[in-house]
Amino acid sequence: MTIGSSYNYPSFAAKETTRTKRSTDNKWAARFPNPPDLCFDYRSLVEQANGIAKATSLDHRICIIGAGVTGLTAARELYRCGFTNITLIEQSRRIGGRHLTIPGSPNSTESHTPFELGAMRMPFFNRADEPPTDGRSLMAYYAKAFELSFSDFANPGSQWVRSTGIYLREGSVGNSGTPQMLIWKNADGLTPPPGEDLQKVYAKWKDFADRMTKHVAEIYASQKWESMWAAIVKKYEGVSFRDLVSMPALTTWDERSPGDFGGMGMSAEESAIFYAIGIGDGSWGAFYDVCCLYPLRTAIFGFSSQLQLIHGRVNAAGDPLASPYLHSNTVSDSAGLSFDAPRYIGLAALDESLMFLKTAETGKSVYEHSLERSNGLLTDSSVTKLKKLTNQKIRVYFNWKHSQAEQTQERFEDFDSVIMTLPSWLIETRIELKNFTQEMLPFEIINAYKTAHWETSCKVYAPLKKSFLSKNHKIPQTIVTDSFIHDVYTYRYNDHYSYDCILLSYTWEDDATKLASFTDKELVTKCAKELDRILMNATNIQEKISPYIGIEQAVVQRWITDKNALGCAKLYRPGTYYDAVSLMKYNRDFARTSGLYFSGESFSVDAGWTEPCFRTAVDAVIHICDKTAAIFNGGFSMSDYPHYKLKT
Repeated sequence: MTIGSSYNYPSFAAKETTRTKRSTDNKWAARFPNPPDLCFDYRSLVEQANGIAKATSLDHRICIIGAGVTGLTAARELYRCGFTNITLIEQSRRIGGRHLTIPGSPNSTESHTPFELGAMRMPFFNRADEPPTDGRSLMAYYAKAFELSFSDFANPGSQWVRSTGIYLREGSVGNSGTPQMLIWKNADGLTPPPGEDLQKVYAKWKDFADRMTKHVAEIYASQKWESMWAAIVKKYEGVSFRDLVSMPALTTWDERSPGDFGGMGMSAEESAIFYAIGIGDGSWGAFYDVCCLYPLRTAIFGFSSQLQLIHGRVNAAGDPLASPYLHSNTVSDSAGLSFDAPRYIGLAALDESLMFLKTAETGKSVYEHSLERSNGLLTDSSVTKLKKLTNQKIRVYFNWKHSQAEQTQERFEDFDSVIMTLPSWLIETRIELKNFTQEMLPFEIINAYKTAHWETSCKVYAPLKKSFLSKNHKIPQTIVTDSFIHDVYTYRYNDHYSYDCILLSYTWEDDATKLASFTDKELVTKCAKELDRILMNATNIQEKISPYIGIEQAVVQRWITDKNALGCAKLYRPGTYYDAVSLMKYNRDFARTSGLYFSGESFSVDAGWTEPCFRTAVDAVIHICDKTAAIFNGGFSMSDYPHYKLKT
């Protein structure tokens, strides 16, 4: 469970704050809620009719490594600017990276419920009084531009589920005398979880989070903000989330110590409950030993607010809108190799839209433009080496037909700029970087991405009979446990699809690692039996859920063993926050000299989310435009673009 996934107060705090967040002399300033490091409105720059800039060096050769959402965003925005010599290299035979949507009924010719094996709930950074697509985020911009359909995500503990079941310590929490599943109904979004123990934990978290959110919302984007965020970082960057939970609480915030909000003041027993279920919305234990700035920035700055389930580029019945290549069985890259055709269902529709929908500026899509060139899009091609040449170009070596061992060919091409979007563990284990000097790529930067912590995650999805959500009101819609299955989600896209879906088990970190030795079939069976056991043991339920589940159609995704990912999300431990920030600064500090641009989650501090992928992609585009003397649109200049701050 991603931390703080039901904490909506930031969107309300923004609404309640009367001071205008955008400064009158800087139209590029962001507003709250938004990430804290760069107070910059990326949407304002990208949503301009002609994009970010007008390219003047049209033949500048650009290679983008990876066709996940980061690489596709970079390709689209560079193409909108007028750059035409772009090569996109993808190792797999599909696009989208860790946006992995598969059909829940793979053999059906009809539209079907999708399973989101990767990212699945999107923050739009909208305030409480506005629709999601009005949020000041790139996710909001692209969702509107691509006509994506969405709905409020059915998070545990939220008003978007009819009930959440909480089963801890074999049903002993709640002092009922017999094993019970606590039932949390929160139709108004304000009802605390049931039971005295859970309410104490809930109150301590909410008191801390509300106080911090309130003061952050008041100061964000003001002249005081940069120093306040620096003070928060100084206070908490060496503190684990586990320690923050037990750190003594403050009753009031002191403006003379703007970065100090104290801790949550929980006892060991309360911390154990918080570890298992957060505030009832799922386990937060996977994040207990990371730097507490990660959960703080996730919860306080809008990543947790009003999360959305992306249905796809579809109508109300869930059928795809008329879209390019919709009914193609396969599509081919520039070299004639086939890769997965777009379905425009689920979150993957976002990536497919970035690739296949036309841009207003050119009248063509990135894909159409790529096919006009022999090297515009290369799939099934694994990059193996980057070599800096004496003429300042970068030679990119790759194995073409990577998955076809007997036909694999080593090839290379030379480029002026290279955008690297891969997870950092893939960079370290797959790609040799040669002839990059310390002035181009310092050891400190290499060490920062090599030692980054990538967490694992395991998802077990299956089709769910529609009668479960339509008729069964005894078993809760979502379930949170301290069992090895941990979190269970059930939800519906629409009444038209034949089945709903169940995320039978959602685990992170050690909770996912402990499941690694089981085969997929063994794990599915094990999870179903365990959930049945819990439900039958709870004396207030005593009904099995397995009759509603399509066990034989279940699928398992383990991100740590996915050869195209080697991890689900990049986190950072106490004391390593500045290493992560140094990676975000790389493009500004070194890319003009090296020709190498780092983008994607590997080079962000907001792991597990799509928004930082968008923003780091746009960051690379901004710096390439600056290096090539492109003419920025809207009066933007690099003096308007704030700097990341390191420890002084």
